[in-house]
Amino acid sequence: MSDVTTPPRALRHGLRSAAALLAAATLLGAGAAPSFAASPGRLPVDAQPAGEQGTLATGSAEATALRTTLQGIVDTGSSAAVGEVRQDGRTVWRGRAGVADLATGTPVPEHARFRIGSVTKTFVATVLLQLSAERRIGLDDPIDRHLPGAVPNGSAITIRQLLDHTSGLYNYTDAPGLDPQDESQYLDWLAGPRWQTYQPADLLALANRNAPYFPPGQGWHYSNTNYLLAGLLVEKVTGHPWQQEVDRRIIQPLGLRDTGMPGRSVRLPGPHAHGYVKLSTGPVDVTELNPSVMGAAGQGISSAADLNRFIAALLDGRLLRPVELAEMTRTTDAGPGRGYGLGLARFDTPCGVFWGHSGDLPGYSTMVAGTADGRRQLVLSHNPYDRSDPRAAKSAVTAFLTTAACGATPGH
Repeated sequence: MSDVTTPPRALRHGLRSAAALLAAATLLGAGAAPSFAASPGRLPVDAQPAGEQGTLATGSAEATALRTTLQGIVDTGSSAAVGEVRQDGRTVWRGRAGVADLATGTPVPEHARFRIGSVTKTFVATVLLQLSAERRIGLDDPIDRHLPGAVPNGSAITIRQLLDHTSGLYNYTDAPGLDPQDESQYLDWLAGPRWQTYQPADLLALANRNAPYFPPGQGWHYSNTNYLLAGLLVEKVTGHPWQQEVDRRIIQPLGLRDTGMPGRSVRLPGPHAHGYVKLSTGPVDVTELNPSVMGAAGQGISSAADLNRFIAALLDGRLLRPVELAEMTRTTDAGPGRGYGLGLARFDTPCGVFWGHSGDLPGYSTMVAGTADGRRQLVLSHNPYDRSDPRAAKSAVTAFLTTAACGATPGH
């Protein structure tokens, strides 16, 4: 993929740096957890069992490349990784590498669930576009029409500007304590915010205390505040929690049995690989946390199979009419070669355009993408741990995403 190292110039949306497009999608920097000199070394490669399934011949060039590049993500510091590739409606490859538990060495479960972070945004945006199709909202309605007084200057900010991150609203997860950057900050987070229940009003107050990045519509800046408001909009218009509407409109119709929006529950139910933060004293298991701080911006849980089914259904028109899907894929310039639509990012690759989203939370980093014609979909979820060589880790993710998108010979 063009510059998939970050991931592909296209698939770079899960990185932590704000300059790297969807960087602000990272809530606590799981994809770039700090590495400390006193930390233990990289995981032993011989302790990382792998598995593989699908219709690709085991010895084919593509299956070999997918298996090798997925293992490469573990070899460069992730404790576990799972991936799945679909082609023409069939799962052609599914693989796993690493261990589910650093203490026991338990293999990664075959159908592992994981935290999807900002991939949740695509689910929420889809619900709002369905409400637009039902004429219960208009994309160019000002926020104040539905949520009067929720944010300053709400009469000048539209629903569209929330969904494509052109509102200029300050990103509340940049507030002190929510996005730790070093070991001391992580220790504070582990002791308090990790378990705290956050109300949307409290999180909005954090955002509203800070000046906007720019006037509405005059720039692009990824902000989780936009989707906090999107969830509140769904609730105001439907009279139901946004999680319930996502379940009723998307999860149940598509039969996504591994997918849920957990609210305040700290558990990651079902089979899963543990997520970790690496501190100087060793690994800290952060699999359990209170996801209320992410709200509609990133609290979802899913699996590779479910995410592939979701992105395929979204792009082939089973969830939205052509007019709403066209709105969703009308992108705003988010930097050279980058575009962001309404809860959906455009990824330009050597083998064509992919659409999807990435998401990061402590211990988990996820990417889902698919082609507009519905022919190919891919999912990667891994558990970043040892970031002593971030360049190698980034290159490994790039290599897998390139192969998953384009096959063993990208561009051909």
